[in-house]
Amino acid sequence: MSWSSLFSGMQPSIFLTSHCIQLHWPHSFPCLLLHPYCGARSDKARRKVIATSLRFITRQLPDHDITLDAAWPELFMDHKGKYWEVPESISLDMSSLPSDSGLQYHFGIHKNSGHPQAFNALDGEAPSALMPGLCAKAAFSYQKRKDIWRQKETKEDLIIKTDKGSYWRPSYDVRLREPHAAISGIIGGTCAAWFGKGSRNVESQSEDNIPTTNNKRSPLSADFFGSACYTFQHGQFRKLYFDLTRVDARLDLSSLSSFAKRIFQSSSANKSLSSPRLNLIFQQQVAGPIVFRVDSKLLLDSKAGKLGPHIEDVIYSLSYSLRLLRSGKVVAWYSPKRKEGMIELRLFEF
Repeated sequence: MSWSSLFSGMQPSIFLTSHCIQLHWPHSFPCLLLHPYCGARSDKARRKVIATSLRFITRQLPDHDITLDAAWPELFMDHKGKYWEVPESISLDMSSLPSDSGLQYHFGIHKNSGHPQAFNALDGEAPSALMPGLCAKAAFSYQKRKDIWRQKETKEDLIIKTDKGSYWRPSYDVRLREPHAAISGIIGGTCAAWFGKGSRNVESQSEDNIPTTNNKRSPLSADFFGSACYTFQHGQFRKLYFDLTRVDARLDLSSLSSFAKRIFQSSSANKSLSSPRLNLIFQQQVAGPIVFRVDSKLLLDSKAGKLGPHIEDVIYSLSYSLRLLRSGKVVAWYSPKRKEGMIELRLFEF
């Protein structure tokens, strides 16, 4: 679970390129300024979206990130893969960096202006987190990980001896160099407070100012979330063939209160929040640094009268690991359901 999904249930659009400028402020106030330019998929959204992000890392908060983001408009993607455009989005966030204790926390202030519009969709309700208003949010989480077994990397693994001599053969990705099986769990909580006249009732409108939904949003809310994950990896990802097979399975509960209401058959339970979600990732080495990967998201709930889980999204990808970057790769992926794909450079993913 990412902090962005915990805070709003939304993810900013990944259709973004950026230019970065490093400004040398006084030593107590370093600043990183980015100017992203976001492109979108429809004719309406092909106009350039200009956003500005500031990241401050002060000496007083060496283990924290403070980020200011502003965009006109901003694109978000919900858990169903739908894109929503918010006319104006401004946020200020402070988050702690991962620590050995497993404890993390996040504070933020978010302001949305204007009614969100859906891309390439005529139906569906806009998420309440994207409705106009000012919101103060906080979240915390505690993560614990335990190895069932792990084969540690040795010097013999790195140095290969042949008749012509010895040579160094590191893994294509340092984060995939040790075969293992592990379990991990995350538990945490969130709270939010909405301010302004529209804190109780929010209404989304179409382009013709015709209301499409009418959602009730509580001015104060708090909830708990949790995740459980199992990982199995075979191979060290250093040979040319058959040296990497990895499976990751993660079960997410985004709202424990909604899940409890559903267990006790409460009619007020939010069906989307109360349903557990299962994320499955399968990776298989094809040849050398090339890896085939499948990401799937399943909602463990009935749909359209059918019992059992159903697939929310599937992503197929091929990656080429860059050994010089230690843990970097070029990834080409495609989502048949969303009918979109991209080529990305990813660093230290896993």
